[in-house]
Amino acid sequence: MTFFFFLTKNNTGKNINLKLIDENKKIDFIFRLPLYIDEKEWDKEKQRPKNIYLKNHKKINNKLDELKISLTEYLKSKATKTTITQRSLSKQVQKICSIKKNCYSENCLLNLIDYYITIKKGLICNSTYKRYKVFFNLIQRFEGHLTERLYTQETDMQIINQFLSFGKKEEYSENTIYRTIHFIKTILNFAERRGIPTHVRELEIRRERQQKEILTLSEQEILKIKHTKVPKDLQRAKDWLLISCYTGQRVSDFMRFSADKITKVDNCECLFFTQQKTKKEILLPLHPTVLNVIRGNNHSFPKPMSLTHYNEDIKKVAQMADLTQLVKVGKREGYRTKYKEIQKWTALTSHVGRRSFATNFYGRIPTALLMEATGHSTEQMFLQYINPINKERILSLSNYFDKMYKDRNSENHNEQFFITSNYKTNKYCNL
Repeated sequence: MTFFFFLTKNNTGKNINLKLIDENKKIDFIFRLPLYIDEKEWDKEKQRPKNIYLKNHKKINNKLDELKISLTEYLKSKATKTTITQRSLSKQVQKICSIKKNCYSENCLLNLIDYYITIKKGLICNSTYKRYKVFFNLIQRFEGHLTERLYTQETDMQIINQFLSFGKKEEYSENTIYRTIHFIKTILNFAERRGIPTHVRELEIRRERQQKEILTLSEQEILKIKHTKVPKDLQRAKDWLLISCYTGQRVSDFMRFSADKITKVDNCECLFFTQQKTKKEILLPLHPTVLNVIRGNNHSFPKPMSLTHYNEDIKKVAQMADLTQLVKVGKREGYRTKYKEIQKWTALTSHVGRRSFATNFYGRIPTALLMEATGHSTEQMFLQYINPINKERILSLSNYFDKMYKDRNSENHNEQFFITSNYKTNKYCNL
């Protein structure tokens, strides 16, 4: 069976048409679909919208996939000798196109995924929910590629290998491909717990390879930024960048920092706040550099910035600090991420401070203390912050900050940073 989608030639508003061929059933019909798209947005080779991630184009692409799957199932359900007329098939086409939301049978993989996402929605953060929906949509597109429905009990290693080929053909990143595969495995385990037999134990899947390089600012680079004089309109971004590098928080959290959230724990100045993403309460001792920034802003944090302006301005600050070395990062081209070498300042985003904090202090401060600062956790460890044990850890983290800061200041009267070039050699530079 062959499906061919094409646009009406002479109309201004372009209808999408379907040519359906099935030699076994002697079918060679053309149907005009109630779907419209601008000709310049249509990919003739792939027979779908060029950008399937635009809201309206995503709907069109999903409907084209659903047509292929549903019509294939409909024709398979008909007896071999049954005559299929264009009129009867046209009714099926119109029926499929009129359905606003697809309904999946109980044993379909997508039906189980939809149920899993629904019951998990109240238990997971919004970003995780969105990621699950991305997996759902990707598997839905994979079904359109196969022109068949995936069933829970039939999802085996052969299906996984087909998905790998599909992902590579569509140029998805390996991270996306393997995360989706592991999500499928999670769903199959969920099915097994509900008494549904699956092939999950037969699946041999490696963890995804992390292709992207983690972009961080070294201590020397933070030093260069600190001592770079910037115009008044960039000072806010510079201050926030320094704050983020020494608090290790997400932009959604540090942009909400305010002086009234500062509290003292045994003469240690700490910041108490609730992380927006994880809803965890954090009591974070403030690094001397952060305290210096606060003092320089009339004993308050800088005024908040929009994410767009912050991302734009920290690039300008980093450019003025001459962070021009080449780094390999993923840059979005169209609707795919491609890896290329660019100057470092052009690659900076709001998350660089959080990554830099974790990287620069890892191995020099106990990991458990760092995890308390960043709010990270594992299945084996659920951190609590407001209790006597955690208070001791907070004070210990504060002591590490103060000791490292004083040790560097003892070398000269300026602020200094301890640079570890490797595990055997130590170097110093001014902060």
